[in-house]
Amino acid sequence: MANHQDETRAAYDGVVELYASLFADRLETQPFGRAMIGTFAELVRATGNLRAADVGCGPGHLTAMLHELGLDAFGLDLSPGMVDHARRSHPALSFQEARMESMPIEDGALGGVLAHYSMIHTPPEELPELLAEQVRVLAPGGLFLVSFFGTDGQEPVRFDHKVAPAYSWPTDRLAELLADAGLVSFARLLHDPASERGFLDAHLLARSS
Repeated sequence: MANHQDETRAAYDGVVELYASLFADRLETQPFGRAMIGTFAELVRATGNLRAADVGCGPGHLTAMLHELGLDAFGLDLSPGMVDHARRSHPALSFQEARMESMPIEDGALGGVLAHYSMIHTPPEELPELLAEQVRVLAPGGLFLVSFFGTDGQEPVRFDHKVAPAYSWPTDRLAELLADAGLVSFARLLHDPASERGFLDAHLLARSS
């Protein structure tokens, strides 16, 4: 796991300013993603546990959005460059360098975890370990929202992402992995691709059992 994570971290460290400039609009141009994050935040608020992690937070734009939606949100990212940018851009919020498979969070502490296209670089054989870690930090009934590139096939598809190699997933297959980890999927959204690759944009919303 270390090799691909080192490569991914270095790749994102090299594009911090460009990446931040491209996503500074906080989903103003992506109504479907914005709607799913709004729904996620509303459901987390309803649990009474407002603490939420934005895993793979990048420059912190969605951490700030979750905060504005009423959550006690903080961000974690593999890239120290991204964490530094997030801290400078959102000094009132907390950001920390961390790996998604070993997060510095106590068991059952969170009302929600957001993984917005942050697990796409994880090889399929390593994804169950990452999902198990999300379940570990969620309180019973906590919410998990994962966004990813969807494919109509039967198997994950590796492709050359602009920053680092990534994978698209059949939605049913990823939902099965969530179930194996102890997450009950209860909502999904698939919509037309926004890129030349032709992958669907996909979102799965699940609850910790």
